[in-house]
Amino acid sequence: MKLTQVKENTWVIEANQLIPLYKLDEKRCILLDTGLLEEREELESTLSKAGLTPVGVLCSHAHVDHCANNGYLQGKYGAKIALTYPEAGMCASVLTLKCYFLTLSPGTVERESACMVHTPDVIIPAEDGPFLFCGAEFQIVHTPGHSAGHICTITPDNVCYTADALLSREMQSAKLPYNLSHQLAQASREKLRGLGCAAYIMAHRGVCSGGEIGPLLDANRVLIQRRAEDILSLVEEPMTACQIDERACVLHQLFTQKPRRSLRFERNVRFFIEYLVDTGRLTETCKNGAAYYVRT
Repeated sequence: MKLTQVKENTWVIEANQLIPLYKLDEKRCILLDTGLLEEREELESTLSKAGLTPVGVLCSHAHVDHCANNGYLQGKYGAKIALTYPEAGMCASVLTLKCYFLTLSPGTVERESACMVHTPDVIIPAEDGPFLFCGAEFQIVHTPGHSAGHICTITPDNVCYTADALLSREMQSAKLPYNLSHQLAQASREKLRGLGCAAYIMAHRGVCSGGEIGPLLDANRVLIQRRAEDILSLVEEPMTACQIDERACVLHQLFTQKPRRSLRFERNVRFFIEYLVDTGRLTETCKNGAAYYVRT
């Protein structure tokens, strides 16, 4: 993995996603997320080659590509883990993790993602503002929507890690972007507009300057609206969520042969359906005991 400086003591590890870190000194660092389970060995190697030991993890949210190595680093290095209350609750057990995976069975969640179960050392306050962690003062911006307790973090170098609150330019072709609540995610993104940070790091995968953040926020809003309209256009008669999901997969040519991946598509489509219901463009009805959706 490549280690790249963003500004002063704020760096990023270029993994499957960007994993930021803040150097406390030449030997110690705080990670902002810990990546995927399969990246563990390479993540350790990258830190070791740089002469760095992780003493803390200021975690943005409890998704498998952001916190899979939290418990491992906590156990091996004594790294202090910080999470918000909602995200800590998600990591409490396999069954609470299922609330995130939603469409996957409890057994599948346990086999594939039990590494996410851990207890944080520190709970991040529920209010926006300064947060002293492992000797450094960060600024916390609560941005729920992508997940229940998602945060963005501003390092002491005035660099904002947006995690999954914001998609980079490279991700503006995403076919089914994930948000637990698209409405809440949009409101949270708007909080980033006036921060005035020197740079912004997006987990998937990009870094932009402060001057680029406004147009990028606009592009994110347009992407979500366009994908919602795509799904709305598929509902030509009363349809179940599964029928809408199948049409969406055909529209975007998501012809996977992997059931688990297919179930994730179904989950992401369902969140768009819920968004269309909440914004008044779809209405729920029933037929033979099953829920159907029709255009309002």
